[in-house]
Amino acid sequence: MTTFNFANHLFQLNLERASKVAFIDDAHRLTYGELALQARRTASRLIQLGLRREERVFVLMHDNVDWPIAFLGCLYAGIVPVAVNTLLPADDLAYMLEHSRSRAAIVSEALLPTFNEALAKAPAHEVQHTLVSKASSPQAFLDKGCQPMPNPAPTHPDDIGFWLYSSGSTGKPKGTVHTHANPHHTAELFGKAVLGIQESDVLFSAAKLFFAYGLGNALTFPLSVGATVILSAERPTPDMIFKRWTGDTPALTGLKPTVFFGAPTGYAGMLASPNLPAKSAVALRMCSSAGEALPREIGERFSTHFGCHIVDGIGSTEMLHVYLSNRPDDVRYGTTGKAVAGYTLSLRGDDGREVQDGEVGDLYISGPSAALMYWTRRDKSTETFQGAWLKSGDKYVRDSDGYYTYAGRSDDMFKVSGQYVSPFEVESTLMQHVAVLEAAVVAVADENQLTRAKAYVVLKSGQAASDALRAELQAFVKSKLAPHKYPRQLEFITELPKTATGKIQRFRLRS
Repeated sequence: MTTFNFANHLFQLNLERASKVAFIDDAHRLTYGELALQARRTASRLIQLGLRREERVFVLMHDNVDWPIAFLGCLYAGIVPVAVNTLLPADDLAYMLEHSRSRAAIVSEALLPTFNEALAKAPAHEVQHTLVSKASSPQAFLDKGCQPMPNPAPTHPDDIGFWLYSSGSTGKPKGTVHTHANPHHTAELFGKAVLGIQESDVLFSAAKLFFAYGLGNALTFPLSVGATVILSAERPTPDMIFKRWTGDTPALTGLKPTVFFGAPTGYAGMLASPNLPAKSAVALRMCSSAGEALPREIGERFSTHFGCHIVDGIGSTEMLHVYLSNRPDDVRYGTTGKAVAGYTLSLRGDDGREVQDGEVGDLYISGPSAALMYWTRRDKSTETFQGAWLKSGDKYVRDSDGYYTYAGRSDDMFKVSGQYVSPFEVESTLMQHVAVLEAAVVAVADENQLTRAKAYVVLKSGQAASDALRAELQAFVKSKLAPHKYPRQLEFITELPKTATGKIQRFRLRS
């Protein structure tokens, strides 16, 4: 049987780059040699704690030099890291702890209060050991005497490598199971073949490592060619990003990123900022965008200002990274480009048949980086993973030249800042407020043609609509859900449009 351990694969690729810097965070640098050594020590530490192959480790960490060490250390040992969103509230983390049955956790010190709250809310959790990562002291979660694991676990390319969580139509996150080979495929087919990432590049991703998009941008792609990566635990505001672009931080003196990965929301915010740097202040040769469709106007304005393109594409947690994309030498703003070589796309109508060019259809993908399943969600697995095909849930139209243009989601789900929002989840949260009788949430476009959540709220008798109550309801949702889910717009109405059976007619609200 052929063995393939993704962590060991990366370490072997970079044996001759031991002294080269692999990662730079807000205060520290990590060379390729140190990365391999500390990851192998992490593997030994987990085995000493009693973890066995294929058991899971909860990874709740900010982006710093400890993140790739923890993730790759798990893979090296044949143990499965479960990378989770650091912005989630304790209730969501509690669900994931119980669902994943993680036996250990590696947690950033700053996130311990939320993690401990999640543990208290997850009575059926199986976490027996918690290792704490300290931003001020890299690898503090390892015992000083811990020796590196000498050889990698003899994993198969199709062995379970890691989990990422993807939101579902009910709002419950789905544990998406990926293999050891999947990230290798994305690096070869997209990172190298489309983006052309090189050893000389310095990469910086606004999307964090716990996202499928960020994992490829800031770990899989650069480590597959020996490039250098900039990490930051900070929220990716325009000013934070600009400081990295211009090298204006103590950790980056004399170093600027050549490739940046962002999302349309971020690019719009940067272009609107009064602190937008001049072209001469940055060293960008290329930018990438994913997570939601990039408006033509944003791409063109950015390209005009900086003299480099934004290469827009679409990927998913289920496919791990981008499978449909523009190319650095073939950018057509307003479209998502063409199929990435190695992936086959199909647009199908409601009858399951291929649609003609110019007609809108549901997008299906076939390719080697598809996840195996959603853990313990057979219903959703069979709905999404259909033999060799994966149903994306997106609608597209293809023109006669083979370029694809986004036409919307196939269901009521939508993305804000590249992350899915379930209307049902936001509506349920709004209705927890004492003033709310009913609520419906839909996607709307803001002034930059970026998707935002809008809530229509029916108040209980005796409650009066006001600007103060509107702000209170928005803050209420923000306190209970991840920040991107709260409704940026909120309108009070007297009655929701419904069918005869009482179902909300969201299409009437959208129109």
